[in-house]
Amino acid sequence: MKISNKEVAKLLRTATYLSVIVAILIIFIKLIAWFMTDSLSLLSSLVDSILDVVASTITLFAVSYSLQPADEDHRFGHGKAEDIAAFAQSVFIAGSGVFIFIEALGRLINPREISNEVVGISVMIVSSILTLGLLSYQKYVIAKTNSSAIKADAMHYKTDLLVNLLVIVSFICSILFNNTFIDPILAIIVALHIFKGAYSVGKDAFDKLMDKEFSDEDREKIIKCVLQNKEVKGMHDLRTRSSGIKPFIQFHLELDGDMSLKDAHTVADDVEMNILKTFPNAEILVHQDVEVKKELEPLKGRVVPDKK
Repeated sequence: MKISNKEVAKLLRTATYLSVIVAILIIFIKLIAWFMTDSLSLLSSLVDSILDVVASTITLFAVSYSLQPADEDHRFGHGKAEDIAAFAQSVFIAGSGVFIFIEALGRLINPREISNEVVGISVMIVSSILTLGLLSYQKYVIAKTNSSAIKADAMHYKTDLLVNLLVIVSFICSILFNNTFIDPILAIIVALHIFKGAYSVGKDAFDKLMDKEFSDEDREKIIKCVLQNKEVKGMHDLRTRSSGIKPFIQFHLELDGDMSLKDAHTVADDVEMNILKTFPNAEILVHQDVEVKKELEPLKGRVVPDKK
């Protein structure tokens, strides 16, 4: 179901504010628990949460900026701010992984015992409940807006959940086996997972910044929408890109050369409406061409309706 730009803006702003508030609250309770336990895996979780606040704050400002309407200096809007924020978040995610990895190696060389394990477990359970609540809302917002920045922010908190689980395992193993090596080993596992998440978020943001084409599946959906109109004789030179939450689609529409200008615009409007049903809020640019009867030069990605 298509939602208005005003509703999109409200969802994005609420998600970013909520993210910052939850991250600050989680940092506070983890900091107390770390002082009481001296657990490296809990420290890794704390560091990740601190970076979450930084990244979420960046997201907050980026989303606010990206929601500004197009102006004379930015004719295509400010959506790229979201993609820049998402790429910045990937750097923060990777940075936290490096810190945790180095600390874990040091703790393997110089092991330390963990204390107050029950406090640590309790804190991680509370942290997980808060994180799950935030992720549920972020999932809803992503489904409605497809925001790159919120996707990147959600990746942070998904990582947090894994970290929380591993910290709980670390505390339980400390209670049962009194083993000082399990804590740093689990921290290394967390660091490797963080690197993987950073790559995923960074690649997606970089692709959008570089105006990468939609997936083959999405391009096929666009072609199918265009060819639904029986007046369409073909299409070519389909180009797609994304800027933040806004898709951009442009192509050449082939029509009967004897068609009036008014009828040609009517067909083009119908084609646009078909596309908007699948890609809400997309900005669509259609260039109307006369049907190609005999190609002197091959046209890029030309598609014609099935004659059967």
